[in-house]
Amino acid sequence: MWKKTGFRNGALVAVALLLGAALLFKPWLLFIDQRVDDAIPDVVATTSTTSAMAPEQSGKMEKTDAMDAMDSGKNAANGPALIAQGTFISHEHSTTGTASIVKDSATGKSQLVLSDLNTSNGPDVHVWLSKAPVIEGQAGWFVAGEHEHVDLGQIKGNVGNQVYDLPSNINVDDWTSVVLWCDDFNVSFGAAALSAK
Repeated sequence: MWKKTGFRNGALVAVALLLGAALLFKPWLLFIDQRVDDAIPDVVATTSTTSAMAPEQSGKMEKTDAMDAMDSGKNAANGPALIAQGTFISHEHSTTGTASIVKDSATGKSQLVLSDLNTSNGPDVHVWLSKAPVIEGQAGWFVAGEHEHVDLGQIKGNVGNQVYDLPSNINVDDWTSVVLWCDDFNVSFGAAALSAK
């Protein structure tokens, strides 16, 4: 009798622990993609397209864009300008894509643009603007947690293009990287070192 009761109680505790762990770690998220397709400011789309072309094509594209801008009466000083940009590297999970900071001179509003992002879905992943260096390999997985950062909120999705408004009270030049940080595990999924443009 005692053996049956002990076994049943042990089984109930084991099931409760498994359910609790599943709810906490959400392992099924690793197999589900959440696609986002925010509208990207033109300056980022043009820069990404131009940099992907061969040098001779790139030069032709820049001339065409400049001519189009002059013909339409647009002035680069009155639209979105690319401030900084970097390419994601993988940390805990495979991560690719580009992080760009764009500032609209007409409104003074700055945004972080994640373009062609592809990473794993996970529990409680946040987008950070960080002062941490970006270090490749396992040595870089936890670095961002030791540095000052601005949490821009939970990631909108793990695949696609997404735009985040930056707080107006920060100087974008002070921040050196973008980190996809998992709060549940205190680890970076991936990070991009920002270079001024």
